Amino acid sequence: MNLAPRLLYRTGLIAASAVVVLAFGCKHPPKALPPQPPAPAPAPARPTVTLQASPTSINKGDSSTLSWNSTDATQLTIEPEVGAVTAQGSTKVSPSESSTYKITASGPGGSASATATVTVNAPAPPPPPRQPSLDELFLKEVRDAYFDYDKAELRPDARAALSKTADFLKNYPQLRVTIEGHCDERGSTEYNLGLGDRRATAVKQFMVSLGVSADRLSTVSFGKEKPFCMESNESCWQQNRRGHFVKSN
Repeated sequence: MNLAPRLLYRTGLIAASAVVVLAFGCKHPPKALPPQPPAPAPAPARPTVTLQASPTSINKGDSSTLSWNSTDATQLTIEPEVGAVTAQGSTKVSPSESSTYKITASGPGGSASATATVTVNAPAPPPPPRQPSLDELFLKEVRDAYFDYDKAELRPDARAALSKTADFLKNYPQLRVTIEGHCDERGSTEYNLGLGDRRATAVKQFMVSLGVSADRLSTVSFGKEKPFCMESNESCWQQNRRGHFVKSN
């Protein structure tokens, strides 16, 4: 009776062991994981660039200095006129008119640009021509009347000169003048004072006939007392025989 149970026990133990062996023998070993791909390389950095002008405003013919700096760029150009440049530096420019300069920086990571403007000041307009003063115009435009020896009659050249003088005085009605009668050194003082008076009066009358108001004209005779030329010859005496105009206001 004891033998049978022992056989059953052994048979069950052998069966259990077989099951365990089969279970472990059928299990597959774990598969190895595939290798991880390498991390991608970082993207190239985008270039940066700056550009300045100093001074930013110049007069025509003067210069301004362009200065620049860049990173991550392999090629840089400045337009207009400058062309290819290094990664950093400076250069002088002398534009003839206001200009905007542009720097372009290129590299594996792309491109970038910057600008700087140089303003060329317009030249100041030339000052207007100086207008002559009334005194200057008077000396330039007013003509004296010259006389023959011992005469008070107006010669043709004296009439032509007085016509120009009358035109000037009519253009400047605010002017008042004194007509001086002068003589050369020959003859007495008294005689020449009378002759100078007749000459001044002849000039005034002709001016009035040309349209100059008589109340703007006064006369005085200096005879031979105030000569214009001091030599004793005909050329000098002719200069002293005149009706001479002087501003009286």
